[in-house]
Amino acid sequence: MPAEIRVPALGESVVEATVGKWLKKVGDPVAPGDPLVSLETDKVDMEVAAEEAGVLARMDKHSGDTVAVGEVLGSLSSVEPGLSDNGARPSAEPLVGAAPAPAAPEPAAPGAQATPVARRLATEERIDLAGLRGSGPGGRITKQDVSAARGIPAPTAPPPPATPPTSPLPAAPQSAAREGREERVRLSRRRQTIARRLVDAQHTAAMLTTFNEVDMSAIMEVRKRRKDGFKERHGVGLGFMSFFTKASIGALKAYPRLNAEIQGDEIILKRYYDIGIAVGMDEGLVVPVVRDADQKSFAQIEREIVALAGRARGNTLTLSDLEGGTFTITNGGVYGSLLSTPILNTPQVGILGMHKIEERPIVVAGQIVIRPMMYLALSYDHRIVDGSEAVRFLVRIKELLEDPEALLLEG
Repeated sequence: MPAEIRVPALGESVVEATVGKWLKKVGDPVAPGDPLVSLETDKVDMEVAAEEAGVLARMDKHSGDTVAVGEVLGSLSSVEPGLSDNGARPSAEPLVGAAPAPAAPEPAAPGAQATPVARRLATEERIDLAGLRGSGPGGRITKQDVSAARGIPAPTAPPPPATPPTSPLPAAPQSAAREGREERVRLSRRRQTIARRLVDAQHTAAMLTTFNEVDMSAIMEVRKRRKDGFKERHGVGLGFMSFFTKASIGALKAYPRLNAEIQGDEIILKRYYDIGIAVGMDEGLVVPVVRDADQKSFAQIEREIVALAGRARGNTLTLSDLEGGTFTITNGGVYGSLLSTPILNTPQVGILGMHKIEERPIVVAGQIVIRPMMYLALSYDHRIVDGSEAVRFLVRIKELLEDPEALLLEG
């Protein structure tokens, strides 16, 4: 009896995924635990593994299809490879044709089934689901069906011209060579989610950015003196991120509204410090979280950041690695950025942007000296954080970074 391959539970609040690619071909033998197909969710990618041995008999879903938890992706046959159900050798007809061609979508009747995401989008856009044609299995209405119906007016014929043109201009011929130099690439689910969250952040928060600069001389001198012994003792390098994490925690303790979020008409002040560290990937930034960073040493923070970054780039982060941060740090300086305005990682109300360290002339005690300087940027939600509070918060980070002794005491 064929065993169905279904979409597993995807994690809290995640109800849909996009099929990435099949890792086996129809007719391939599989063993328990073999990865069969990859799925893209809003937060992480995952692989669906075989629960038993068999042969991949059918693929019901293909790359780019939207699927819900529990939906059938395909099936495994328990038949020994190369044999049919009655023990005979199969005909020359290839197995890839075993799956029936999908039927054309039928109009969805009133009350037809729709995905949760489609229902939510339809409610937000005030679109009547009863009037939509579902393209999903069994006429199920998907998010793409709702998006296609959003704000598209019915076409109308243009009014006839008052007088016919006397000297029509020929339309410029479309260049076939230009078409050959274009490539159409599907946005991954993660890239779509990043885009949506960035736009939502700008639409839902009163976002402002304040700037300052920090003299990195003291921290660079500490790292120069301590890095070899630190690496030998703890097995990890002493980077800048642990200093900035500790400085952020010290400032968050002094200005707790930067470690909060808005829920309805209430402010939730958080007395714990789960610091998100933005990590760059090919498909955009992900923000894994260092939990209870205030209770961790410099070495523990450095080790955890290295481990999280490695899992991010190896595409092995879990949902629990990404959920629940209270404040975020992002470092555009690793790409050479001198100054930027980071966007909030909602529902957080503050994000600190680090930048490139650059030697610049500054005035110290009436003398012009050359110092390694870094611009800092703090984006914040002005709905609950006043401008003066944000400025003082960033000044406190500057003070702690320029005085490592104070950083050790208060961070």
